[in-house]
Amino acid sequence: MSLQGNESKQAGEHVEQAGEQGEHKASPLQTLFDLSGQVALVTGGSGVLGRVLAQGLAAAGARVAVLGRDADRSVAVATELATSGGQAIAVSADVMDRTALERAHDEVRAAFGPIDILVCGAGGNNPAATTSEARSFFDFDGAVLAQVMQSNWLGMVQSCQVFGRDMVAQGHGSIITIASASAQRPLTRVGAYGAAKAALVNFTQWLAVHMAQEYSPQIRVNAIAPGFFLTEQNRFLLTDATTGNWTPRGSAIVAHTPQARLGDPADLIGTLVWLASQASAFVTGTVIPVDGGFAAYSGV
Repeated sequence: MSLQGNESKQAGEHVEQAGEQGEHKASPLQTLFDLSGQVALVTGGSGVLGRVLAQGLAAAGARVAVLGRDADRSVAVATELATSGGQAIAVSADVMDRTALERAHDEVRAAFGPIDILVCGAGGNNPAATTSEARSFFDFDGAVLAQVMQSNWLGMVQSCQVFGRDMVAQGHGSIITIASASAQRPLTRVGAYGAAKAALVNFTQWLAVHMAQEYSPQIRVNAIAPGFFLTEQNRFLLTDATTGNWTPRGSAIVAHTPQARLGDPADLIGTLVWLASQASAFVTGTVIPVDGGFAAYSGV
């Protein structure tokens, strides 16, 4: 069943609203970044950053599948995209559940066809894997550390396995993983998360070579490494729950970011669309920081 506008939908049901076709002819530059006719899937698409990534792909013309563990939140994002003139569906799956991913893949293919663009945005940290005055490194539970690694690394690998097969069959595609500023430059307190994102970066670069050499040089794999963006997962580290003011850590981050602010999720859209489109046709195996200069600043 296909519904439009603000009507409620179940996860996996088609949410589509065709945008009006403009009369003007696109310039060569616009064509480079145009994603019209492309099918994109965003894991973690119902999250703070994932929602905006999905919006950016839809605005560039892609038909977007929003994948998340929370069916209601995924449907809300897909409905929002449709209301704004895009085409979207919501699919519910945990990236650590291979069977659920396979089921989601079947739903997306039935609605839109094979996937051209995969954005691996699912993941995140666990407060129980973060050092604090109450929790030392020696208190970390192995199961918690494994969960952080699995959600950030294994979930990404399984998503590439399930959805990347479409790209192999077609001979082209773009995979974009979401890394972190902590992947290549270890940060205090979040050692487990940083290690998991470092593994994601290493695998991203390995997969870029593997796909190009074993299947098609037109299958590209790249990573975006966001700097500091305020999300529900890091809010407890960066802001005081009572006052809303910066914590000492939050203040230090802003002080070490040359642009002197945290990122806005919309800051990621330009880089995302570039990597998803033919504008980056000769770009693969890269890690692009979107961090306001954080990685470039030595502190002096």
